[in-house]
Amino acid sequence: MDELLQKLNPQQLQAVTAEDGPVLVLAGPGSGKTRVLVHRVAWLLRTRPPHLQAVMAVTFTNKAAREMRDRLSHLLGHSALDRLAVGTFHSLCARLLRREADSAGLDRNFVIFDSDDQLALMKSVLKSLNLDEKKFRPAAIHAAISRAKNELIAPAAYPLQSYFDEIVQRAYVQYNALLRANNALDFDDLIMESVLLLQRDEHVLRRSRERYAHILVDEFQDTNVAQYALVKLLAMEHRRLFCVGDPDQSIYAWRGADYRNVYRLRQDFPDLRVIPLEQNYRSTQTILDAAMAVIRKNAQRQHIQLFTDRGRGPRIVVRELFDEREEAEYVVETIREIARRGAAQRGEIAVMYRTNAQSRALEEAFIRAGEPYRLVGATRFYARREIKDTLAYLRIVHNPADTVSLQRVINVPPRGIGEKTFAQLELVARARGLTPLQAIQQGAVDGRAAKALQAFAERWQSWIALSAQASLLQLFDHILNTSGYADYLRDGTQEGEERWENVQELRNVIAEAGGLSLADFLAEVSLVSDVDDFDERVDAPVLLTLHAAKGLEFRVVFIVGLSEGTLPHSRTLDDPEQIAEERRLLYVGITRAQERLYLLYPFRRSFWSEDDVTEPSRFLRDLPPELLEGNVGGRAGAKRKASQWQSEPVKPKASLRFRPGDRVSHPHFGSGVVLSSAPIGDDEELEVFFPSVGGKRLSANFSGLKQL
Repeated sequence: MDELLQKLNPQQLQAVTAEDGPVLVLAGPGSGKTRVLVHRVAWLLRTRPPHLQAVMAVTFTNKAAREMRDRLSHLLGHSALDRLAVGTFHSLCARLLRREADSAGLDRNFVIFDSDDQLALMKSVLKSLNLDEKKFRPAAIHAAISRAKNELIAPAAYPLQSYFDEIVQRAYVQYNALLRANNALDFDDLIMESVLLLQRDEHVLRRSRERYAHILVDEFQDTNVAQYALVKLLAMEHRRLFCVGDPDQSIYAWRGADYRNVYRLRQDFPDLRVIPLEQNYRSTQTILDAAMAVIRKNAQRQHIQLFTDRGRGPRIVVRELFDEREEAEYVVETIREIARRGAAQRGEIAVMYRTNAQSRALEEAFIRAGEPYRLVGATRFYARREIKDTLAYLRIVHNPADTVSLQRVINVPPRGIGEKTFAQLELVARARGLTPLQAIQQGAVDGRAAKALQAFAERWQSWIALSAQASLLQLFDHILNTSGYADYLRDGTQEGEERWENVQELRNVIAEAGGLSLADFLAEVSLVSDVDDFDERVDAPVLLTLHAAKGLEFRVVFIVGLSEGTLPHSRTLDDPEQIAEERRLLYVGITRAQERLYLLYPFRRSFWSEDDVTEPSRFLRDLPPELLEGNVGGRAGAKRKASQWQSEPVKPKASLRFRPGDRVSHPHFGSGVVLSSAPIGDDEELEVFFPSVGGKRLSANFSGLKQL
């Protein structure tokens, strides 16, 4: 028994050995949450009588479930796992419904439809209801139904506040009917049907409560309404409930997660024992103090105060860079210097951002510098489906003989031009020595698809004509609108909006390219998007979104794009609840850092290719100045002109290495002239003009700058 408890700190020990009854462990980041959960299960199996050793432990991912089982096997031996039901909410509910299929009114051999199956079914529903997919997007209708199921709202109870709601309700009824006709459930059904079964069948509820003598829930702050209802039903009678979570790390509201379940837990279990885990084993005290300063502003939060034995550590670096490109270059150059000094290995460094679209500038900076990187939880920018689609449209305008690009977009969005029709078109064009466009214009294909082909060819020809007289940006916008691709992407879902943001980031690339021709632009993109040489397995910095960073840790963390409209995101600015979640998102990012943290924001940023001055994120102003190296500029209303970047010289001090007027050399930008220099801690921040790239703000320590 001693070996099970000896490595636990006092708060962990208190949680692991707590008496039976409802317990909430408020586990701050880096506080040993998984250790507590695993040791709690082991403690129950070792100390409770046989009839109380049946444990259900619920996690959110199969990976987490496997890790728990592996740790328990190491602690207790493989045979102990027989007394455990460890898995995700969905897997455990699927097991319950198969076991109680007769009571649930289901065939125990039901299938579980995946996301593609669900979307295909929804398209059939809309077709049967004679609804236009362009007006009522299948993905948007399905997302609304999914939200309803997560909140245990049946079709008959679906709230009707608009015509769209009426459509959703009709589709909901038909969608469920088709699922049952296919002897199928979707992911949301697994939980909703389990809850409904337990609510209406007392015998099933009693059997289930007897089966699980103890219920443990990991990442409790990420549960939705249906998941909480399930836990409450199973645990309400015996009250042996052990929840581990951190409301300050609840960042998945868009998936249905409801951090307010923590407050519901207090109401439903008045005898709830709350045990905080406040000792952090990951970060320095400076990083923890910064995180607490940010999250403290959220109202109605459970108060915990993180502390560590790792010492204060270095101050947090805050930097304002001119734009996203310079921000990305600063990241690459600083990482290079960190690795050169041996302060951290490249693989111990992460660069985090709010949206996937922000990776583009970073990826290009790494590629230009010849530095490897790893992209986690997302596809490389130029490999994303929507980017490849949009570029394919541009390519068929530039080269009407490009059948590969044509095949990609001729039926995206759907136009009734299937694979057989395209194969026939390609065959005729090749036989006659024509481009596909010419073949369509000559009526190469007849039948039902001929009209759709002719309509597409007319648009295609108009794009080619426009390309000869309009700017590349105008052509880009025209194609997006007249092809229907913009409406196709913006289907009413959050995923659709994120894909649209990526396309708008490509629009920024075109705007930055200036007056490049279509041919030159496509050539440049082909070069920068050719990243096959970068091996994901190499020791390289990790690029990832803040959402994807949860649960990870790195010696050095860069968080970029900390400006209003990016973090917090523009979609959240009018909703206090969403602003609170954005604050939690930054809290998660900050607490990923073990030793060093860099918080960066651009002075100017491109919004849909329009260059504008930004404001630093409101969250940066919550950071105590004594924790920072550098400061947060750009106070509200103090928007500066770009010309001021070269008109505010700083009086040099004797200790400065560089002075205004000094001629210098940079390893990438070539020769330049120092415009100003200012001391920043033990570093020196320089403004340098390079004839090759214009003005740059650089660190004397990290930039590799040399005097000529």
